[in-house]
Amino acid sequence: MYDVITVGSSTIDVFARVESELIKIKTIHHEHELIAYPCGSKILIKSLDFLTGGGGTNTAVALSKLGLKVAYLGKTGHGSNSNLIIKKLEDEKVEFIGVKSSDHHSGYSIILDSLEGDRTILAYKGSNNYLDYNEINLKKLKTKWFYFSSMVDKSFETIEKLAVFAKENDIKIAFNPSNYLADKGYLFLKEILARTDVLILNKEEAILLGGKLEINDLIKRLMELGPKQVLITDGKRGAYSIHNNNLLHVLPNDIKPIETTGAGDAFASTFLAGIIKDKTVHESMQMALKNAESVIMHPGAKNGLLTYKELMAELKKNSPKITKSKP
Repeated sequence: MYDVITVGSSTIDVFARVESELIKIKTIHHEHELIAYPCGSKILIKSLDFLTGGGGTNTAVALSKLGLKVAYLGKTGHGSNSNLIIKKLEDEKVEFIGVKSSDHHSGYSIILDSLEGDRTILAYKGSNNYLDYNEINLKKLKTKWFYFSSMVDKSFETIEKLAVFAKENDIKIAFNPSNYLADKGYLFLKEILARTDVLILNKEEAILLGGKLEINDLIKRLMELGPKQVLITDGKRGAYSIHNNNLLHVLPNDIKPIETTGAGDAFASTFLAGIIKDKTVHESMQMALKNAESVIMHPGAKNGLLTYKELMAELKKNSPKITKSKP
């Protein structure tokens, strides 16, 4: 019996460090920051790092490091990149119970950094889009929790079927949708949301699903869609949740990130780990923030992840502040 099976993407992540400029474009309704490169130029790369990533494997490794028994369910491609992804999972004590494709390449991402430490990702989904429910060995799905990260096309249909399987087999669901899933709206996601126990998403995704509301009303609105617990992250402003009729707001430390890839996955999976370990929502939010802050101080989505012992030690030294108010 697993504590968690994560379902989501797996990738090879290539971090390209290059000289770039940050520009802002402002319209009547929006302001966008863009990474800019000279047109028609050859740009030298300062350094090139090859690591593994993807929401499914990032969260699986985070949960395993925190002492939980974890398996990863997804579809890797053929060839050496697939072997690298599975080897990394094995090294982190995560069992691969997914499928290897003979027709598609594994997912691949090119991560470009900016002056502000944020990043832009060029993502090739590859085999991640083709996980078929009929390919899954259902006998291996013995778990207390599913963690669903964002998947599209055939793989999204599979997650919908796994949500039904979960409720038929008393398996709880944590769901972390992406911007492009949230943009499709509630009706597109309703079969999963109706069966979700813990919904974790950023503020932009929350607004796409629930409308442009004050944060406390937004959380309440999302809970009306099905989830029992909702956690909304808001970048440098921290994260919010409602518990026992109190609005909780965890406040981040003032730190300058080295690289932000994987921070959201670390936050979401660590919050779930806290819930599984019978921590309060208050404590789970503090755990989540501390692990996410560790990740952004290292390059790559997995390099800064803390073990449970390390996380507890860090919290003892400097526990994030949480404010409580009536929503």
